[in-house]
Amino acid sequence: MNVPFVDLGRLHAELREDILASFERVLDSSSYVQGSEVQTFEGDFAAQYGSAHAAAVSNGTAALHLALQACGIGPGAEVITVANTFIATAEAITLSGATPVFADIAPGSFLIDPDDVERKITPRTRAIIAVHLYGEMADMKRLGTIARTHNLKLIEDACQAHGASFEGRFAGTIGDAGCLSFYPTKNLGAVGEGGMVLTQHAATAARVRSLRDHGQAGRHVHIEPGYNYRMPELQAAALRVCLPHLAEWNNLRTTAAALYRDGLMTSSVSAPPRSAPRHHVYHLYVIRTQERETLAPFLASRGIATAVHYPTPIHLQPAYASFGGGPGSLPETERAVAEILSLPMHPSITPAEVTAVCDAIHAFDRQRVRSIQREGLVV
Repeated sequence: MNVPFVDLGRLHAELREDILASFERVLDSSSYVQGSEVQTFEGDFAAQYGSAHAAAVSNGTAALHLALQACGIGPGAEVITVANTFIATAEAITLSGATPVFADIAPGSFLIDPDDVERKITPRTRAIIAVHLYGEMADMKRLGTIARTHNLKLIEDACQAHGASFEGRFAGTIGDAGCLSFYPTKNLGAVGEGGMVLTQHAATAARVRSLRDHGQAGRHVHIEPGYNYRMPELQAAALRVCLPHLAEWNNLRTTAAALYRDGLMTSSVSAPPRSAPRHHVYHLYVIRTQERETLAPFLASRGIATAVHYPTPIHLQPAYASFGGGPGSLPETERAVAEILSLPMHPSITPAEVTAVCDAIHAFDRQRVRSIQREGLVV
């Protein structure tokens, strides 16, 4: 059985007519950028999330950049975050003029280690970016305490965590600002690019809205240099169609994750860790295995697509090597990225497809045992 990594066509098939109708509505309006569709989507999203303010932007990277700038982070500041994330997290920091400082992840976790965050704080530290990776939230309780103690801004990179929660509060609504991406493969995806900044602070929201539109306070009144980070109406219209389905889609992901967990229980791979106060929404289903370099090709030979998110941590990327301590400086991060493998995960994945993946991993395990036994006989 061929099992695709994601299947957007299958996901959108039932919504096709509604999405096309929303596009017709935009065409009929002749308003294509940051109009009524964007405003309505912002209001709907804020209401569903329990956020006082929501500002739609062009993509998730823009959301992170604007959140930092709206929180007053600029040249001379240090921002602590993780290296096991998409490079956009670090790019937003350097775009703001600040310096990224990379903390390690907690042992047995994919998420930032609050203890290491505390160790990395200096007199120049001004903010922490907590990355909610793969659909699971970081320890916002500990990080919130650290931020308050040291008078730091706490920004949430929730680009992979739409609908995830920590102690009943949604990702992106706990810190000073929360950032989401609506890249097509996200838990809530557009049919192109899109992003959102959430905040409980009116002043932060106002500055994000100004900066996203060339620093305007009113038409042709530019109070500071800004950016063209506006969301197109077509993307907002499509997202309005998809938003009511987010909870259902997340439930389908968690159901698939439970099937994976049961199916892989006796296998050689490690399932994603779980923590009680967090509701994981499985943007990705990431296992750990020391046999990745042979397991991934084996699965591919059986028509099963996999990926690695992300194979090289940011502190070892050429673009950011000068900001980190080099190999060995983040041991937990480096150990994890050598073992991670993302299995197929999307709301439309079927139980039969999950079973096929699990069966293939068990077949790999049996083949590996036979190979070890043969080598033992030869010796």
